[in-house]
Amino acid sequence: MGWFGETMDSVKSIQIRQALSQALTLGLIVTSALIIWKGLICMTGSESPVVVVLSESMEPGFARGDILFLHMSEDPIRAGEIVVFNVDGRDIPIVHRVIKVHERKDTGEVYVLTKGDNNEEDDRALYARGQHWLQRRHIMGRAVGYYFLIFTIFFELLGFCLMLDG
Repeated sequence: MGWFGETMDSVKSIQIRQALSQALTLGLIVTSALIIWKGLICMTGSESPVVVVLSESMEPGFARGDILFLHMSEDPIRAGEIVVFNVDGRDIPIVHRVIKVHERKDTGEVYVLTKGDNNEEDDRALYARGQHWLQRRHIMGRAVGYYFLIFTIFFELLGFCLMLDG
């Protein structure tokens, strides 16, 4: 067994070291990504500093698959700004334009009404039952930049695969 056994032990030792090295590298990559993500959350003030447009409701300005970079500040929200918001009872954020802003004089609370650029009507039908305006707590951030066409190919391939499947 001599030489062959020693060679096999040596190979196993190298494979274990390589596996441990790869696991450590993967752990460092994941940890670095999480640190960067948390840093972006702190810098932008948004719980989700990067979102992907999932529908055609904002065309021609934003296409499905575009990536939006968000920032949330204490500045007042104005009509014409593009915001990303969550509606109570829904998990997927929505990207739409603010079309009306209403401020209550007595409390100073700000309410906003949104609409997709490519939609006929405002978003009241998308809001939670009985809700007619969004409050600041619903808004995740304002779009401050975007990168286009990253996920467009993915969505087109997904649509093609679903078409073949059905």
